[in-house]
Amino acid sequence: MIKHQRLHRQPDPRVRRWFATALAIAAVLVVGALVVVGLRVQQVHLAYRLDALRAERARTQTLIHQLEIEVATLRSPVRVDQRARQLGLTAPAPDQVRLAREYVTGTTGLAAAEKNRVEAAVVEERRTP
Repeated sequence: MIKHQRLHRQPDPRVRRWFATALAIAAVLVVGALVVVGLRVQQVHLAYRLDALRAERARTQTLIHQLEIEVATLRSPVRVDQRARQLGLTAPAPDQVRLAREYVTGTTGLAAAEKNRVEAAVVEERRTP
């Protein structure tokens, strides 16, 4: 062999296949790891969002409860009576009160007439075969 001469080997096809297989496996592992990390990041993001929504729901429920108390206080007959007295309103005298009979359910008025008409129609339908 001559001193300046270099050896040249033929590439082994098995080495190339092994290298390609190792590269493909490594790529699959990296993609899988990225997918797992991405899913974990999304899970953490959604957990923070869920916590924020739960806190907002608690604040909203507290506000609703406070508003219900305020409505009940404002609708209180005692408060309405006190406010009416502040405005100078008084209870009506018995001769100032008139009952609108057409809107009172019972034996007289338009509501009673309508009720009687409906009952008569039902009875008539039952008689007819």
